Amino acid sequence: MKRFMLRLIFTISLIVSSTTLWSMELSSGIKQLYLQQTDGQEKEIGDIEFTALEAGQYQYKITLDHHLFKDYFLSMKEMKCLEGPELWCFIPYPYKQPRTVSAEDMRWLEHDLLFMFKKLDAFGANFWNGIYYRMEVTEQGLRGVAHALDLNMLASPPDDLTTPPIEEFDVDEADLEKRWLPYLEIR
Repeated sequence: MKRFMLRLIFTISLIVSSTTLWSMELSSGIKQLYLQQTDGQEKEIGDIEFTALEAGQYQYKITLDHHLFKDYFLSMKEMKCLEGPELWCFIPYPYKQPRTVSAEDMRWLEHDLLFMFKKLDAFGANFWNGIYYRMEVTEQGLRGVAHALDLNMLASPPDDLTTPPIEEFDVDEADLEKRWLPYLEIR
């Protein structure tokens, strides 16, 4: 009986873990894009369509709901910003890139979801206040946590346009409690 119970528990754990792994995979289709406050309130800002390629790779297309964003002219640049306790301005990645993603490598997607925060009482845009959402696959979808990034590094094109230029050492941990929208989810 004891041996039977051990086998049963082992089998159930395999089923549960394989179900969890299956739900953590990327999949084709249209998903919603949300920015989340620390208290869990969220704002749907658009959607993203994933199209399967080969070997776990997906092409993606992001469509933001520009009606939610207000136009600001900051530091000689027009920006689309969300208004709240601070401005949260979308910064499009300025160079050609393949817009591909896999569960193991989400760097191009992370490059396409750049933001900059601006204190309401601050003058102009401070590109060192960049936000880089480091993404991971979860059971609910994709989740990004805000990291600090100096966006000035994107002022000139990288030498190699086929490799994402923002690397691990370019981003720092952000003080999530001080940021209005420290989380991003795709589900």
